[in-house]
Amino acid sequence: MRIDLATRSGSPERPNEDWVSVAAPAAGQGGTLVMLDGVTPPRHDDGCVHSVPWFTARLGGSLVELSASRRDLTLPEILALSIRHTADVHRSGCDLSHPRTPQATVVLARWDGRRVEHLVLSDSALLIEAPDGRVRPVLDDRLDRLPPGSLASDQIADARVRNKEGGFFTAAADPGVAARAVTGETPLAEVRALAAMTDGASRWTETFRQGDWTAALGLLRKAGPQGLIDRVRELELADAERVHLRRAKRHDDATAVLVEL
Repeated sequence: MRIDLATRSGSPERPNEDWVSVAAPAAGQGGTLVMLDGVTPPRHDDGCVHSVPWFTARLGGSLVELSASRRDLTLPEILALSIRHTADVHRSGCDLSHPRTPQATVVLARWDGRRVEHLVLSDSALLIEAPDGRVRPVLDDRLDRLPPGSLASDQIADARVRNKEGGFFTAAADPGVAARAVTGETPLAEVRALAAMTDGASRWTETFRQGDWTAALGLLRKAGPQGLIDRVRELELADAERVHLRRAKRHDDATAVLVEL
């Protein structure tokens, strides 16, 4: 097994709100991958005294621990329990009903000697590569299906669709969103590699259209996750007229990981 990962903040003036971990026990086959992309609240108005990195670190740590120790639980059950555990830590001092309470997108994968399980919630991406080189993206496309004007530029509109029926879902304080995640499993013999990217890294494919998901995984293998992120930064700087970025932030936190099984 080979693991390669990289992460970079969107700005040196603020902390990186992405979180990633790959755990591979030394004894026996198996492992787990957890990637979170924390959601930055506008004007830091989220009803919580804790930061987004505080939240992602605690949620991510719980996901890693439960994925490794509770093989009897499904990935949605692990996500639900981790959301509940994290909420309980700050429920007494924070308004967890606030629509922008600390929250994150989730990529969760777990494998053993028999199968690879996966879970994706919101707009981070998981890629599953077969032994013959075919790449299958696992995506939660609910954000892409929302009508224009529903999101970030309009905080009120955003609150109407975030973690709401007919909108999109992130891991915040409600364990029930775990049932909304995209899930599945693949026989281990049909998986050569896994790759995961937060949307700051997947811009190479989704925003700048430099290549499809197969090409993105190929770039990860050739240049490494840091090479992919560096290429995204070059494309962002070159887009001076904002032809591709439009109203999106110039640089976003970017994280990528490649696991060769």
